[in-house]
Order: sequence, then C-alpha cells, then structure tokens
Amino acid sequence: MAERPVGLREVLVLAGTCVVVVLGAAILTSFLPVGAQELVFRTPLLIAVLIGGTALALWRIARPRPQAPELPATTPAREETVPEPQDRPTGG
Repeated sequence: MAERPVGLREVLVLAGTCVVVVLGAAILTSFLPVGAQELVFRTPLLIAVLIGGTALALWRIARPRPQAPELPATTPAREETVPEPQDRPTGG
C-alpha cells in the first residue's frame, strides 16, 4: 500500500506551528527575570533546544508508521433482484 504524499496543507501547518512556537518562546522569555534572560541568550541553551527539536522532528519522520488494519471489502448494498431462470431440462 503506497503512503499518501505530504501535501501543501501539511507543510503550511507545520511551518505555522513552528512560527507560533518560536513567537511563544520569545514572549515567554520576555517575562523571565533579567538573570534568566541572560542564561537563555548568552549560553548555548538555544542551540541545544534547536538541536533537540530537529532531532525529534527527524526521528518522527524517519520511523516507520504502523500498518493500518485492513478493512474487509465492502459489498454494494443488496438490491431486490429477481432470481435468474433456471434451465429446464428438455423432455424427450
């Protein structure tokens, strides 16, 4: 069974999510005390977070997805049918 290709919608949702997360982190950082802000901006903490997030994203992309259970073949709704006539033996 071929997997469904990633479409434009999925890419835009992921890009939008990334923008929201980065803006949210910037806003949350602005509420931190000055000492904590210096820790965030003057240490390699941001680099570690970016590497961890990238590794998580790549791991999720690379891991195999579970197989979907196969559904039984559906049969079309039964319509009222007239039985087909049977061949009659010819008398002789």
